[in-house]
Amino acid sequence: MGPVATNGLARDTYTGASTSVEIDGPEDLTGIERIMLAAQGDLQRLLSAFLARTITIECIYSSTSPRGAGASKDNPIKQSRQVHLKCGSRILCVATSSVTVTSPQCERLLLDEKFALGQIFRHLRTYPNFTLLNVGAQTIDGKRELRRTYQLATEGILCEILEVFPDRDMFAMGEAWLS
Repeated sequence: MGPVATNGLARDTYTGASTSVEIDGPEDLTGIERIMLAAQGDLQRLLSAFLARTITIECIYSSTSPRGAGASKDNPIKQSRQVHLKCGSRILCVATSSVTVTSPQCERLLLDEKFALGQIFRHLRTYPNFTLLNVGAQTIDGKRELRRTYQLATEGILCEILEVFPDRDMFAMGEAWLS
């Protein structure tokens, strides 16, 4: 058997010819919900494939520590932010993040070029280390909500992200939910 990565609530194993991903979460998780919960910096891309539409990021707020002499391990830059992943006017996901940047390249991508977090990893051509910290479901105002908290990390950037999918019907209805 190949490496076993137990990353919080997710277990990812593979051999030369097999792969297995397990997620600890509510018993009623659907297949598409498990796929989205296992996303590792590519949620926007997966949502676009699922809904066959463009998914945009709308920044709700962001607060960044002073940049000073530039990001480094000795001088990290921290940002707290919230974005909405949207398809047209529909909010698919609310993502609230704490980001720590320790490299000039990640600083430039995040703060100067305004890259979304997933696009930073894609631009760097790196597969981030993923740790799923929490998965939950609840009903809010009559809508079934799904949420996860996780970390993504690679050289130069560490993100802790809470994502809330405000309406699980999106996963059951797909494109019809957008109407």
